[in-house]
Amino acid sequence: QVQLVESGGGLVQAGDSLRLACAGSGRTFTNIGLGWFRQAPGKERQLVAAISAGGAPYYANSVKGRFTISRDNDKNTLYLQMYSLKPEDTAVYYCAGYSSAYINTRALPEYWGQGTQVTVSS
Repeated sequence: QVQLVESGGGLVQAGDSLRLACAGSGRTFTNIGLGWFRQAPGKERQLVAAISAGGAPYYANSVKGRFTISRDNDKNTLYLQMYSLKPEDTAVYYCAGYSSAYINTRALPEYWGQGTQVTVSS
């Protein structure tokens, strides 16, 4: 079992940067793929970025070049550094953990955090 707790959300202006963090607990945290999803009001939850247990990243086209995902296994923490934020990035951001070391962009992860709100004003 893996527990995930997000932090770092907030209200920023367009063009600003923000870093989200996800603290994980459970002995399997370092052995699983992790991801960040987001869900805007009235829209489906979408994968933003993911990283395998080995550190290979994946990014949605909408955030490539602006967001960076990373993990610190010594601290059991996942990060999402967001640059050049846009109003369309406004959403609740969720940290998630896959059931294996790999990421699967076509399947939902097994473990989820409670989410943190990111609001980008224009």
